[in-house]
Order: sequence, then structure tokens, then C-alpha cells
Amino acid sequence: MRAVSFSEYGDPSVLTVVEAEVPEPGPGQVRVAVRAAGVNPIDVKLRSGQMAQNMPLSLPHVLGLEVAGVVDAVGEEVTDAAVGDAVAGWAVGGGYAEYAVLSTYAAKPDALTWQEAAGLPVAGEAAVRALRVLDPRCGETLLVNGASGSVGTIAVQLAVENGVTVVGTAGSANLDRVCAHGALATPYGEGLARRVRALAPQGVDAVLDAAGHGALPDAIALRGGTDRIVTLADPAAFDLGVPFLSKTDDQTTQTLETLLGAAAEGRITQPASRAMGLEEAAQAHREWERKSFGKIVLVP
Repeated sequence: MRAVSFSEYGDPSVLTVVEAEVPEPGPGQVRVAVRAAGVNPIDVKLRSGQMAQNMPLSLPHVLGLEVAGVVDAVGEEVTDAAVGDAVAGWAVGGGYAEYAVLSTYAAKPDALTWQEAAGLPVAGEAAVRALRVLDPRCGETLLVNGASGSVGTIAVQLAVENGVTVVGTAGSANLDRVCAHGALATPYGEGLARRVRALAPQGVDAVLDAAGHGALPDAIALRGGTDRIVTLADPAAFDLGVPFLSKTDDQTTQTLETLLGAAAEGRITQPASRAMGLEEAAQAHREWERKSFGKIVLVP
């Protein structure tokens, strides 16, 4: 099968399409013929070597944590999927390939395209996990830094649906998108705490930093401390005493079914996605590094 692999850390040019063995599903796993594989920030960080100290890889390595595809083989003990089923989930051993193995998966609703389904597991789980930790309640105010990105977009919609007032930060070009999801929007940058106070004079009860951009000091100022602040993006958290959420505790079938169902019903939407071929993986990483808007998925 064709797969995107790299044998050394480096810039996007280290990504190459290679011939690899088709993986075999183990007990409780399914193998899918991949229809779409999501490209995520963690892929870029792993390829560049930024995570080499904390998450060393055995090279060569195939990237890709989330896929959607058609089941073409099932392992022992699998009772909830059969050959021919359309599913989406988290890939084991890499998803930038023509075939991938999944341990955690759920049925893809007919209402979702392959691209939409493939782009949901990683960002959706991160949003669910952050909201579970912060526990914003009806009537409270949540600040989401990075409200127009994949994680922030989902977090905003889930919080608003539960009666939470959301203030979302984004680049100037994306403020309208944040407002369209029911949040109060403000730009990134200097003076953020002042602008948030103007939008939420009642105060901020919790803060989700999904983007970095040095927003944690403003978040701490708004909260008067580090209580009920989490980040998914800013390593400065370790020096500031803010929890950096890295464990994928909500990577479960139940979480995936909930997210896919909500997306199929139109209760959550994602930034527009773009499809690129496996041979364009390096370009996809360059696009991400340039912070271009929207989700990129690779299509074999």
C-alpha cells in the first residue's frame, strides 16, 4: 500500500510516499480502506522533532491520528463492525495511508462526508476533554482563545448549546465565524484582557486556550489566578502553573458517537476542509505552518 512516511525529523520535505505492508488488525481492531485522513498540529510537531524529547518515535514513521474509511477486515473479538461498514476513529500506527487500523471507532453517519468525519475525532475529543475539565455551567462565562480553529470551533458550539456565555478570540478575518457560532468575538493581541472585560463585565469563570499566542498571562489576569484555566497549545503553561492538557482521556467510542451524531444533526460544524492527495502531504504541512484557515485532510 502507499503511505506517507519520514525517516528523519525535519521540515515538510522529509515526508515521502513509500510502499508499506498492509497492516493486520489485532483483537478488538478493524482495518479500513482509508477515504480521508485528518492533518493535525500534533502531526506537524512530531515530524519536525519538536516532540522528540517527550514523544520519541521509532523511525521511519507513518503519521496520522484520525481517519474515516470502509472496514475491509476485522480482528478477533470484534462484534460491533463488519466488512463494508463506514466508520471513523483514531488510527493505530498511522493514518496517512491507503489502509489503517483502528481500535476506537464509530459508525459514520450518512449525513457526513468522509472529509467531515475524518476531521472530527482529534479536535472533537480535545474540545470535549477541555470542557469536561473546566466544567463551564449554564449561566457562566467561558473565554475560548482560538475560537475559530478546529478545537475552538467545537468547544464554542458545545458550550453555547449548554447555556454558557462564550467570549472567543480569533484573527480579524475570522471574527464573523466566531459570532456565527453564538460567541462574543474579539481579536487576539495586546489589550486582550481589557477587551474581554468590556465584553464580559460580569467576569470570566473559565478559560480554554486552544491557540497559544501568549494569551495565558491575560487569562490569569482575568481569573485572578490559575484556577479553571487550561491550555492545549502553550508550553508556557509549565512555568505559569496552568494545566497543559495532553492526555487523550476522552478518546472513547462514546465520545466519538456523540460528536459524530451532533455533527450529523448540524448541532456542531467545523471549519471548512480541503482535500489533498497523499503525495501532497508535505504541502499540507506547509499550509498548516502558514496558519491557513480550515481543516486539511489527505485522500488516498
